[in-house]
Amino acid sequence: MNSDPSKRIFDIQQFGEFGGVNPSITDSSTYTFLEGKTMEETFLGHMEGCFLYSRHWNPSNKYLADALAAMEGTESAWITSSGMAAITCTILQLCHSGDHIITSVTTYGGTYAFLKNWLPKYNIEVSFVDITNHEQVKNAMRPNTKVIYTETVTNPLLQVSDIPELAKIAHDHQAKLMVDNTFTPMIFSPAELGADLVVYSMTKFINGKNDCVAGAICGSNDFIGQLSNVNDGTAMLLGPVLDPLRSSSILKNVHTLHLRMKQHSKNAMYVASKLEDIGVTVKYAGLQSHPQHELHTRLMNKDYGYGGMLSIDLETEKHANEVMFKMQQANIGYLAVSLGYFRTLFSCSGHSTSSEIPAEVQKEMGLSDGLVRFSVGLDNDIEEVFNRIKSCL
Repeated sequence: MNSDPSKRIFDIQQFGEFGGVNPSITDSSTYTFLEGKTMEETFLGHMEGCFLYSRHWNPSNKYLADALAAMEGTESAWITSSGMAAITCTILQLCHSGDHIITSVTTYGGTYAFLKNWLPKYNIEVSFVDITNHEQVKNAMRPNTKVIYTETVTNPLLQVSDIPELAKIAHDHQAKLMVDNTFTPMIFSPAELGADLVVYSMTKFINGKNDCVAGAICGSNDFIGQLSNVNDGTAMLLGPVLDPLRSSSILKNVHTLHLRMKQHSKNAMYVASKLEDIGVTVKYAGLQSHPQHELHTRLMNKDYGYGGMLSIDLETEKHANEVMFKMQQANIGYLAVSLGYFRTLFSCSGHSTSSEIPAEVQKEMGLSDGLVRFSVGLDNDIEEVFNRIKSCL
């Protein structure tokens, strides 16, 4: 696989209203029409290029949606106010009472909580499996299974999903494959590998500044049309719209994403390999010791590396907290949740971003009490940064 998502973004020409090199920001919640008939046709979804109300569509969000669709190689996209809004709206559009979902047990804590605790209230069943065990996935399939949901690289255990194989399993049973690609934008192109829907928390690498919360849903024209339908579209009716000013800001940042992902990957590879050299238990898909290293290598867009996410096992929460305190004091980065920032961020996953997962399930899935997840930053001198990390261990 060697697609070029960045080229597809740069191939788009988007001009401002008066010829500006940046698209104009539309500071309006509602839009005027010359004729009542045009307004009616827009309500019915029959008019291209007309805007009705910013909860439905607005030009700034459309510019960003077009860029995300180009990046993913999908027909269309929809912009949301958070990554969780992207995940929840997509699943609720796909599933109804009595339906069934299969998902990776290794997934972001907020997603786990939605699937485990929220969906059963609406009679939607969820089976949690080891997503790398395809026999488990196949055995979990039911006649009412509508979705297989996974993350390209799972959070926080960094397992790699075999998207082509999971797509085949889903499609053989008339189900959809939905993939969260938040950890690996540009590195993987899930839609080109067979996924039906790709979702993002743009809060992370895509925006890269940790100054806003946003999400995206990438899919077919038909699905995005359903999602935004004024009568029964989940995103339209639940209303998780992103502010146009934020859309405009993210759109500018998308055009540097290829450079940032390469640097995140370069730095993470250096840190991971050096940590392994000194005997630290480290998980990073770029290392040959990673169980899915060959799979990642086969499926990735090779120009962008193995990503900026790695984890180390410090065995206990107490030890993890001690080391993270030292690392923040040494100005390696910040003890904070989230990822994709230009500074390195680290947290103890089982007691932060995966804390919604019960302790016994964490143990079953192999999430150590002392696992520290790193989002490696864009530092120019990563060798010097690693020396500081080493001194804190």
